[in-house]
Amino acid sequence: MSDKNRLNGGLIERNRPMSFTFDGKRYGGYAGDTLASALLANGVRLMGRSFKYHRPRGVLTAGSEEPNAIVELRSGARKEPNTRATTAELFDGLTANSQNRWPSLTFDAMAINDRLSTFFAAGFYYKTFMWPAAFWEKLYEPMIRRAAGLGTLAHEPDPDCYDKGFLHCDVLIIGAGPAGLAAALTAGESGARVILAEEDFLLGGRLNAENGLLADEDGVTWAAQTVARLQAMPNVRVMPRSTVIGAFDHGIYGMVERVSDHLAEPAVGKPRQILWRIYSKRAILSAGATERPIVFENNDRPGIMLASAMRSYANRWAATPGKAVAVFTNNDDGHRTAADLHAKGVKVTVIDTRPDAGVTPDYEILSGAQVVDTKGRLGLKSVDVKLSNGGTRTLFVDGLGVSGGWNPNVHMTCHQRGRPQWDETLCAFVPGGTMPTGLIPAGAANGAFSTHAALSSGQDAAATALGDLGLTVTRPDLPGAEDAPVRVAPFWHVKGAKRAWVDQQNDVTAKDVKLAHQENFTSVEHLKRYTTLGMATDQGKTSNIAGLAIMAEVAGKQIPEVGTTMFRPPYTPTAIGVLAGRSRDKDFRPVRKTPSHYWAEEQGAVFVEVGMWLRAQWFPKPGETHWRESVDREVLQTRKSVGVCDCTTLGKIDVQGADAAEFLNKIYANGFAKLAVGKTRYGLMLREDGIAMDDGTAGRLAEDHFVVTTTTANAVPVFRHMEFVRQCLYPDMDVQLISTTEAWAQYAVAGPNSRKLLQKIVDPEFDISNEGFPFMACGEITVCGGLRARLFRISFSGELAFEIAVPTRYGDALMRRLMKEGKEFDVTPYGTEALSVMRIEKGHAAGNELNGTTSAFNLGMGRMVSKKKDSIGSTLSERPGLNEEDALKLVGFKPVNAEHKVPAGAHLMTKGTPVDAAHDQGYITSACYSPNLGCHIGIGYLKSGDTRLGEVVRLVSPLTGVDHDVEVVSAHFVDPEGERLRA
Repeated sequence: MSDKNRLNGGLIERNRPMSFTFDGKRYGGYAGDTLASALLANGVRLMGRSFKYHRPRGVLTAGSEEPNAIVELRSGARKEPNTRATTAELFDGLTANSQNRWPSLTFDAMAINDRLSTFFAAGFYYKTFMWPAAFWEKLYEPMIRRAAGLGTLAHEPDPDCYDKGFLHCDVLIIGAGPAGLAAALTAGESGARVILAEEDFLLGGRLNAENGLLADEDGVTWAAQTVARLQAMPNVRVMPRSTVIGAFDHGIYGMVERVSDHLAEPAVGKPRQILWRIYSKRAILSAGATERPIVFENNDRPGIMLASAMRSYANRWAATPGKAVAVFTNNDDGHRTAADLHAKGVKVTVIDTRPDAGVTPDYEILSGAQVVDTKGRLGLKSVDVKLSNGGTRTLFVDGLGVSGGWNPNVHMTCHQRGRPQWDETLCAFVPGGTMPTGLIPAGAANGAFSTHAALSSGQDAAATALGDLGLTVTRPDLPGAEDAPVRVAPFWHVKGAKRAWVDQQNDVTAKDVKLAHQENFTSVEHLKRYTTLGMATDQGKTSNIAGLAIMAEVAGKQIPEVGTTMFRPPYTPTAIGVLAGRSRDKDFRPVRKTPSHYWAEEQGAVFVEVGMWLRAQWFPKPGETHWRESVDREVLQTRKSVGVCDCTTLGKIDVQGADAAEFLNKIYANGFAKLAVGKTRYGLMLREDGIAMDDGTAGRLAEDHFVVTTTTANAVPVFRHMEFVRQCLYPDMDVQLISTTEAWAQYAVAGPNSRKLLQKIVDPEFDISNEGFPFMACGEITVCGGLRARLFRISFSGELAFEIAVPTRYGDALMRRLMKEGKEFDVTPYGTEALSVMRIEKGHAAGNELNGTTSAFNLGMGRMVSKKKDSIGSTLSERPGLNEEDALKLVGFKPVNAEHKVPAGAHLMTKGTPVDAAHDQGYITSACYSPNLGCHIGIGYLKSGDTRLGEVVRLVSPLTGVDHDVEVVSAHFVDPEGERLRA
C-alpha cells in the first residue's frame, strides 16, 4: 500500500484506516474518504477509459457531476456498474474495478479506436454501416453491440431490497451548502416543517472544502454546529446521502436516499436505497454550482481536473494528484486552489489567461498565458504553456487544475420546461423562465457565488417561502463571510487545438462541434444529438457551456442567441432497482386471492395468475397423473351433475342513480333502458372507434340500481372507461359508480343439479324454481338462515347455472357449505381450465376473441348494436371497413381426423392455396380438448365464416409444424338450441 499523495489535515478519520482493492490491487484509505480521494492519495490517477476512443481518463471532479471515473463496485450478486468514484464512500473491504476496457486498464486493446479517430468523427454512425447491406446483421450490429455499454451486470438477482416512501413538508430545501443551511435554520426556527436533503454524506457544501469563507469562525465547525441544531429540531428532517432527482407537478419531488450504499451489506431489515415522493408546499433550490473546464489540446489526461476539485481533495480529503501541480484559470477562483495547495506544501504554478492576473510571493503566476498541450500517456507528465510574449514553456507537473468559471446548477428549474437565462456578469446561465410552482432558487444555484451572498439569499428564500405560507419569519443570526465579487474573463477554449475535449465521457471534441455547424446541425438540440454532447451519464454538467460557446463562435453569435438545452429528470443516474422498489419477484404485482383460495389450497388445487388474481386452475385427485385428466373429469361431472367455480375475479361495478338505466344505455351497444327490475341482460361495450371493448352482464336490482359484471382482465379498464363517460361525457346524469369486485364473493353453480344444490342453502321464502326464477333473472335473497346474498341466473357453461354472491367475508364459508351440501350430488369444484373448456364448447367469446381488433360484426353480434339509440361506438361500428362481406366471422372448428389437435394461434387457409399472408383466411383464437366430443375443438375468425359452415379448410402453423384439415362448424358445439340453460 502507498500513501504517497496524502497531505496533512483534512476531514478524514485517520484513526479508522480501511482497506480496499482497485482492479485487484490492494490499497489503504480512511473513513471519510471517497474511492476517488483514496485512489488519488495512493498515487492512482488512471481510473477509467472513455466511451468511444477508450482514452485513459482520471477523475475530473469531486462530486456527482463526474464524467470519467466511472467504476464497478462490489462483486457477485451485488456488483454495481457505472458508479462514480467521486461519490462512492470508502468502506473496509470495498472491491472496485475499472470498466470499459479490455484486457486491462493500462493496456486497453480497444484504444485502437483512438488511432482510427478520423473514421469516428461526430455523426459517423449516420454515414457508415450502410454498405453492403448484408454486413449489417452479421458484422456491423454484433460489433456495435459488443462495443456498446459501459459496465457489466451481475447476471444474478440483487440480494438487497429497495423501498419507496412518502414525505410531506412545508419547505423542502435541496442542498445543504451555506445557502441551504441558512434557509433550513430560518425555516426551522420559524416553526415550519422542513426537509433538508443533501446528496453528500457530509453536510456543508463548499464550507467543507474551502478555507477562510467565514470571517470569525471555521466553516467546517459552523456547518457541523448548524446541522446539530437542525437535527435537534422536531420539525426538521435532515437527510444526508439523499439526492433530489426530479421536480414534478403540484410541488412533488422525487428523492433517492442511499441508506446503505456506504456499507458492505445493508443492516438486517434495512433497504439499500429508498425512493421518496415528497409533497412540499414550497421548495428552495440551493444545489450550488459546478465549475466548468477550459477546452484545450489533450485536456483529458489523468491528473487534469477542475481546480475546485483539486482544492476539495486537498482540504477535505487531504489528497493531491502530485507534489507539483499547475492551475489554468480565467478567474480569481483558480487562485484559491493555488493558495490552498501551496499552504499544504505542494509546488504550484498558475497559468492565468488574464493579462492583469498580478503576482504573489507564494507561487509563480504566468499572466496572459494559455495551456496549449499536455504530455503523458497514462497520466499527466507535463503541460506546454504559450506565454503572453508568444514564447512557450513546458511545466513538469503531476496535476493540472482547470477553472473556467462556475455554472449554477439550474437543472431542477428546467424539469417543467423552464429555460435558463444568460448572465453576462457570471458568464453563465442562471434560473429563468417558467420554473416548477413554488420553487425558489438560492445561493450559487441562483448566481450568488460569494459566501455572504449565499447565506443571505438562503435566508431570504426561506423568508419568502414562509411568507407565502402565512408563517411568521424568525431570522437567526448568520456568520460574517467573504463577499468577493465575481471576476471572470470569458475564455472557453484554446484556439488551434486539434483534439480538445469538450464532453470527456462521450469523447466529443471542439472539432466535432465545428463539424456539426459545418453540416448545418446548428440548433442546440441538433448539436446535442449529432455529436452526443451532453448525452452521457453526467448530462453535460461539465461540457454543455463550452460546447455552446464554441458553436456560438463558429456561428458568429452570442451564447444566449445559440440558446441552451433543457435538463430532464433524474438529476443524477438512478438505479433501476430503486425505481422498482419492492415490486420484483413475487412482489412484482400485488397478489389477489379469491375468497375460496385457502379452501382450494386444502384441496391441492393448482393455481394460475389471471391478471393480478391467483385462481385455481384445476383440482387434481389421487391417481390423476396429467392435468387433462383432472380437467376432463371436472367438465364431465359438471355437465352430468353440478360443479362450483369461484368467479369472484369478474369485475363487479355498482351503478346507482335516477339515470342509471339511461347511462348504461349509452355505455352498452344494446338496449338497457327498458330492462325490467329483477332481470339480467348480456351486454356488449364498444370503444369509440366501434371495436368491441368488453362483454358482460348487467342485472337490475331496483329502478335505480344495476350490477354490472366485466371480464376479469378488463375490470379496471371498463371501470375507468365508465368513470370517464360519467364525468366527462354525461356529467349532468344522476348516476354514481363504485367498484365492488372485492366486496362480493361470487360463485358459479352449474349443471343439471345446480338448482337442487342451491335450494338446500337458499332460505325457503325465495322461490328459485324455473317459474319463479327463470333464465336471466336476478334478485337479492338471503341464504343459510338470513345471510344477505345476490342471485343471478346466468350461464357461461351452457348448462342450467346460477351465480350466487355473498359479502366477501363469508366467501370461504359459503364454498365449504356448498361442497358439504353438494355431496349427495357428487358436486365437483372446477377451475379456470374447465371453465374455459365449457365456454369454448358453448362458443362464448372471451379475452382471446375480444382482442382489440374485432367488432360486433366479427363476433356475430352485429344485431346487438341498436339502431334505435345512440351509444358509444355505435356510429363508427357502421363504417364500411368493419362490415365488409368477406369480414372475419367467429365460428367453430373440428379436425377432420379426430386425432389431430387444433392449436390456438394457427392460421386458416383455403385448400389448394399457398400458405402465405396474402391467402390467409383467419386464425384460431381459443382451443381445447372437449371430453364431451372426444376430440380437440377450437373457435376463431374465418373470412365469411358464417356462410362456410361444413367447408373443410386447411389449418397451418409453420413454426410448430401443424398442417391438417379442419371442418368449419357452428361455434356452439354443445346444446346449440340452449335447452339446458333454460331447464
